[in-house]
Amino acid sequence: MPLRGLSEHSHDVIVIGAGAAGLAAADELTRAGRSVLLVEARDRVGGRCLTRRLPGLPVPVELGAEFIHGRPPVTLSLLRKAGIPAIDSTRTQLVTFDGKLKPVNIFAQAQRVARKEVKGRDVSFHAFLARQRLPQLTRTLATMMVQGFDAADPGLASAREIVKEWGGGGLGVSQPRPQGGYGPLLEFLARERNVQLQTTVREVRWKRSSVEVRGTFRGEPWSAWAPCAVITLPLGVLQSSSVRFTPRLHKPLAKLASGPVVRVAMAFREAFWEKQHPGVAFFHSPEARFPTFWTPLPMHAPLLTAWAGGPKAAWLTGSSEKTLLRSALESVRSVLGRIEEPRAFLIHDWQADPYARGAYSYVKVGGTGAREQLAAPLEETLYFAGEATDIEEFGTVGGALASGIRAAREIITRG
Repeated sequence: MPLRGLSEHSHDVIVIGAGAAGLAAADELTRAGRSVLLVEARDRVGGRCLTRRLPGLPVPVELGAEFIHGRPPVTLSLLRKAGIPAIDSTRTQLVTFDGKLKPVNIFAQAQRVARKEVKGRDVSFHAFLARQRLPQLTRTLATMMVQGFDAADPGLASAREIVKEWGGGGLGVSQPRPQGGYGPLLEFLARERNVQLQTTVREVRWKRSSVEVRGTFRGEPWSAWAPCAVITLPLGVLQSSSVRFTPRLHKPLAKLASGPVVRVAMAFREAFWEKQHPGVAFFHSPEARFPTFWTPLPMHAPLLTAWAGGPKAAWLTGSSEKTLLRSALESVRSVLGRIEEPRAFLIHDWQADPYARGAYSYVKVGGTGAREQLAAPLEETLYFAGEATDIEEFGTVGGALASGIRAAREIITRG
């Protein structure tokens, strides 16, 4: 029966959002003996991890996070606990350039750019790149990398932060996938947790040692109280003001941006590209509306995932599924020529998702230090987690998990 009015039962902590950060925070707090209420607006856990299946495909279809970036200790530890192996991905790539398909390593090209120093005050990545003496292919791929890998607008993104990220060494290592996708991994983390789904938070009223959360539970008025809360709302949701904080938050939201991403997963009758380009996992077409698409290699399946991020995704967002599918197919044809229609497809537009309003965060020009400020607790009452608050692994599931544990431990050490 839906809860009405103020919940009769209070909790030690309310965690808002059952994505990776919220699940990690709830798990850490519960194991420390805290009573936790974890609320989620969707009818599922996982947040921006969205694992689906298509009939006849032996591999999962990821519409959100897919790869494990670098060697994130929290993610790898969770995989071991869940008994889920990580499958190394294949990174062989081709790019269309000057009318030809050429082998390329976009990550190596990004690291080449990262060897350049950002001198003086911070500038946009676009302005920084314009100053460098680099081959045109390197410039093209670096721009694609900012737009796709970082889901960022090169005219807004901080060159200092992008160069720091690319030069950190994480691009040079394998980027595996969890076997079966991220969905089963996060469902494992949610086991035996007190998760209340279909709970949309509209207002957070807070003062020191008191948090009242108001919204709806399955369409009915609902509220709950606790001495403190962990806020894991995505950056795009915080910026949209769809959740009202009273008093309002004083956080550097304008110094960060939530990058848009559109994904189109297409299942075909056969993996026809393997005949012409065996062993190639990633294809890049810089001028296409979906400039990157990839295969599940080393797993073999007739699946292509088309990806648009940054300004190209911003141009596509809000389009009909018919338009997005047509644009994805045109992008694939710009590389592979005439191809058949897919027998099935799945699409997700993260900017249009009201519970995400973007895929993941990036730092705008002059925004160095904004992540740390966003992560800082308020009056030992509101604690913040999510990939946008993580300094080392922002934009990743690993960063979200680590931030949830960090916020939980801040509460635990408070006493």
